[in-house]
Formats: sequence, structure tokens, C-alpha cells
Amino acid sequence: MTAFYWVLAAVALQRLAELVLARRNTARLLARGGIEHGRGHYPLIVALHAGWLVALLVTVPVQEAVRWWVVGLYGIVQVARYWTMTSLGANWTTRIIVVPGEAPVRGGPYRWCRHPNYWVVSAELALLPLAVGAWQLALVFSALNGVLLRHRIRMEDAALGRRTGN
Repeated sequence: MTAFYWVLAAVALQRLAELVLARRNTARLLARGGIEHGRGHYPLIVALHAGWLVALLVTVPVQEAVRWWVVGLYGIVQVARYWTMTSLGANWTTRIIVVPGEAPVRGGPYRWCRHPNYWVVSAELALLPLAVGAWQLALVFSALNGVLLRHRIRMEDAALGRRTGN
């Protein structure tokens, strides 16, 4: 197995572990009276992320050189990912769930940015393909992610009672 496939395997395992945590947090939020919003688009997000990993697996040549400095940037982005997840604590999930009466988290990166996790995901979807010169995948998945995030952010802002401009 080449170096990039080890990186890809690590990212896939990370994502699976995060899905386990998200499922547990989702159950806890729903048990506290949380209400899920935007359920209809969630399968598209799952498909996008799974498709991104599969596309990298099947389109990147086995012996493709890894640009380790880009992998290093990806690693820095992971620090931001875990800062975001830690700031949300038990409220972190891959779904939009709001517990009525609870205020949105305002600590950590949320002090400066409303949707820091979405910035992180956007960077990840571009950086990992760029680490192996797959700029076409970076472009396609970034564009698809942009379309989904535009809808998701509107749904999330509406769920949190924020003005969405509509």
C-alpha cells in the first residue's frame, strides 16, 4: 500500500469514528427534546463525503507522489476540526439538531465565525485531493459541497432562529 492510501485509510477511519460519535450525540440530543431540521438533505451530504473518499481511492494512481506539505496543511485543518468539535461538546453531530430553549454555542471558534466546521470541511475536501495533484476532484467536490452548504447553512440558521436573508 502506498503512502497516500495510508493517509486515505486514516481519513476514512477518522470519519467512521466521527460518525459513531455523531450518532451517540444525536441520540442524546433527541432524548433531551432536540428537533432535527433539514433531514431531507442529509443523505446528500453523506453521499458527497463517501463519494469523495471513493473518488480518491479509484482515480488516484497507485504510485502518485504525495505532496507532504499539503498533507501537513490538512493536519493543521484537523486541529481546527477538533477545536470546533470540542467547543460543541455533546452538541456536535453531523445533523442539524436544536434543543428548544438552549442557546447556541458561542465559545471556541464560534466566537468569531458562525459555521467554523463548514470552513474546515471545505478545506478538507480541497486539500486531500490536492495532496496528490487531483485538482479536478478538489474542484468538483468543492463545488458540490458549496451547493450543499449553501442550503444547509440556510436550514441551520433558520433552525437556530437567525435571519437568513429570505
